[in-house]
Amino acid sequence: MVEKITEIQKVVILGAGKMGLWLAESLCFDYEVAIYDTVPDRMRYMFRTQRLENPGEITRFAPELLINAVNLEKTIPVFEKIIPCLPENTIISDIASVKNGLKNFYGKCQRSFVSTHPMFGPTFGNVRDLSKENAIIISESCAEGKKFFRSFYKSLKLKIFEYSFDQHDQTIAYSLSIPFTSTLVFASCMKKMEVPGTTFKKHLDIADGLLSEDKYLLSEILLNPFTLPQVERIHASLDKLIRLIGERDTKGIHGFLEEVKINLGKENPENK
Repeated sequence: MVEKITEIQKVVILGAGKMGLWLAESLCFDYEVAIYDTVPDRMRYMFRTQRLENPGEITRFAPELLINAVNLEKTIPVFEKIIPCLPENTIISDIASVKNGLKNFYGKCQRSFVSTHPMFGPTFGNVRDLSKENAIIISESCAEGKKFFRSFYKSLKLKIFEYSFDQHDQTIAYSLSIPFTSTLVFASCMKKMEVPGTTFKKHLDIADGLLSEDKYLLSEILLNPFTLPQVERIHASLDKLIRLIGERDTKGIHGFLEEVKINLGKENPENK
């Protein structure tokens, strides 16, 4: 159970996608929760959650916290549409995986805000056991908003990090864009055939999980302004490996493997 933040009683969630529905399910026992979506059918199966079908209903609900759970490309436009309908004391928030543009938006709208990033997806992650997952809270957020999400994430046993907007996007570029890009390149080379190798199957399972995520989420990660330098590192490393293989350079490949071990913190026993 969440340690309830007394100043926040009523929460509105924007967007009845996978994250929006998960948030509603996770919060509805501890707060009065409502969800708004322009497609009513998406809100068909809700529990202990009020369904809102127009911005006027948001005004009447009068939330203390608004959580924007729509796709990144729609986050700011939806904020601009809904904010005029909110009481002045409503804290606005987002859970976007990339914060590009949101820092400037929050600075201009002159409202209390909290920006966070639960670093898992309800499709790929095991939402019934999040004890090994992480969440980021943006340090520039208001104290009350940070208090709310810290309590919420703590109740889920998530490991919590606090970063600035720029630190967040740099971290995401490193921690997600590298494995995402590598997995996508691997998957793009696949053929429809049975392969008995255990290592191959593990990589294939990762690719299946990644591609089960929403395509807008994947594009948000890849179009992070800090992603390109990370992808260029992959490109340079692959070029080097291709050259070594083409030259049949056994010694060079052994050196490459040693560099990888060092990157992974694995010391060569021969060097001890």
